[in-house]
Amino acid sequence: MDRIVPINSADDIFPQYKGTPVGHLLEYHNLGFPFKTHLHAEILIGMCMDYREELRIPDEFAYVIRAGGGNLRHSEFYVSYAIAVGGVSSIALFTHTDCGMVNVMSRKERFISGLVEKAGCNREWAERLFMSTATSFEIGNEIDFVLSEANRLRKVYPKILVAPMLYRVEDDLLYLLRE
Repeated sequence: MDRIVPINSADDIFPQYKGTPVGHLLEYHNLGFPFKTHLHAEILIGMCMDYREELRIPDEFAYVIRAGGGNLRHSEFYVSYAIAVGGVSSIALFTHTDCGMVNVMSRKERFISGLVEKAGCNREWAERLFMSTATSFEIGNEIDFVLSEANRLRKVYPKILVAPMLYRVEDDLLYLLRE
């Protein structure tokens, strides 16, 4: 069974997301629905910092946290704030195709030499930084990561709707994931 589900019509949106901020996100971004006026954020979007991802959403619809690979493991305070103070009821969490946080260890030398050459950093410091942090930011397989991160967030925030998704940089569309 293919886990990646394209959203080409409103009928493709999973029943648990219809009429929710997650469903509205898919309608705005993929289906080109007209923007409604939003007076406050309704959803938190966790997505990668990658420059190739651009969302089509109305103003004041969402809080957006961008972190490598869409990894929110180090953003619990921000997520909690968006829920507790900002009042969001849903989280859309997505990773994307061709993500640089997949197989980070293979980029060790490029990371270190890039910091030395481009930023003027000390080589030993750059190597220590990479070795002490790379594994906590490595996401492995994009799909497996976002599904496991969605499950982790559901356990922490059991009343919040959490939707794992994939952003395909090849077509700039969001896809739902079968769990």
